[in-house]
Amino acid sequence: MDVSSFSAIRNYTSSRPATEPAAGSGNFGQKIDAAARDFAATLRVAENTAIGAMAGTADTQSLVMALAQTELAVETAVTVRNKVVEAYQEILRMPV
Repeated sequence: MDVSSFSAIRNYTSSRPATEPAAGSGNFGQKIDAAARDFAATLRVAENTAIGAMAGTADTQSLVMALAQTELAVETAVTVRNKVVEAYQEILRMPV
């Protein structure tokens, strides 16, 4: 095992700096758009499952699972919204 200073420097310079974005990561707007689409799809599936349960075509277990997923999605969305509002209020409190 070669542990010379030259190999250490070469490995250090070839590594990706922590400030660079990871390869394949999209921009923030694309990630928000994807999250909103996933949220809407989760709500749509739960709504269709609930309609199916009322019509008698869906079983109770799938209804409960869909409602649990919807509850988790809504709680996540509310938590993200609260964090965004909190960050905005903190920015407004900053002295200029």
